[in-house]
Amino acid sequence: MTHADLERMRSWADAKIATGEEPPWAWYQYMKLRETLDAILAGMASTRPMEGLPQSVPSEGRHLRLVDEASQQDSAQSRRDIVPIRLPM
Repeated sequence: MTHADLERMRSWADAKIATGEEPPWAWYQYMKLRETLDAILAGMASTRPMEGLPQSVPSEGRHLRLVDEASQQDSAQSRRDIVPIRLPM
């Protein structure tokens, strides 16, 4: 659905609510529809790309690289430092 379709549905629900001729159960459903459409429209507005803002710039040769265990010098404890724990049987 497009933004215009959602706006049209919201206007339709507003018109139904404004007449005051709907039974209470229908009025409640129209209100829920209107609130849901408001939330969807707000979400759509917040995810639109902002005009005038610079787009993401490609990095200059920087890439992620994989590091194996051998190259991590001081970041991990040596296995010799681990004390075995005896559990009761």
